[in-house]
Amino acid sequence: MPLTGGVRGAGAAGVFDRQPPRAASSASAQTVRFTLADMRIKDGLLAEFDHEVGTTKKLLARLPEHELVWKPHERSMTLGGLGTHLGNIPGWANALLNQSEFDLADAPPNAEAHASAGAILGAFTDATAHARGWMDKTDEEYLAPWTLKRGGHIVFTMPRVAAFRTFIINHMIHHRGQLSVYLRMHNVPVPSIYGPSADEG
Repeated sequence: MPLTGGVRGAGAAGVFDRQPPRAASSASAQTVRFTLADMRIKDGLLAEFDHEVGTTKKLLARLPEHELVWKPHERSMTLGGLGTHLGNIPGWANALLNQSEFDLADAPPNAEAHASAGAILGAFTDATAHARGWMDKTDEEYLAPWTLKRGGHIVFTMPRVAAFRTFIINHMIHHRGQLSVYLRMHNVPVPSIYGPSADEG
C-alpha cells in the first residue's frame, strides 16, 4: 500500500495519505489520512523515551553482580559506575524541563556507584518515572529556549525539546552502548537493541 504525502513546516504539522489499492471495495477505497498537525511534541517524545528506557532496562537487568567493580581501562568507569551513571541521567530532566537554564557550577558531585545490581536498576526505574512525569509539557514549553552555563558563561542555548533529546535520550543511548560492550566482555548475553544481537534475535 503506497504511502504518499509530506510534512509541512519545521514542526510536527503535516498530513500523510495512505492510498488503498485500485481494486479495493468502495468502503476500503476511502483515503485513510494520518494527521500530524494535532500531535503534541510530548506525544512523540514520550514514545521515543519509553522505547529507549525499556531497552536500557533490559541491559541493566543483566548486570553481573560479582563484576560491578570491574573496568576495561584505568580511565574507564567501573561496570557498577556505568550502570549508576545511566540511572542518574534521567534526573537531569528536572533541570531541563522545570528550569530555563542550568549552570554546571551548581551541579552536585558525581554519585558513588551503587553496590548492587538491584540498586542500580531500581535507581534507574525511579529516575525514569520522575522524568516521565515532568515530560507533561505544552508545545510552547518544549519549544522555549533552554540555556546551559558554566560558571555564569553561556555554553549554548537551544529549544528545550532539543536539549532533552541531547542530554537525556541520546546521552542514555551513548552509555547504553558502552554497557553492551561491558556485558559482552563478561560473556553476558546482549539483548536485541535496534535489531538482533549475536545472542538474541
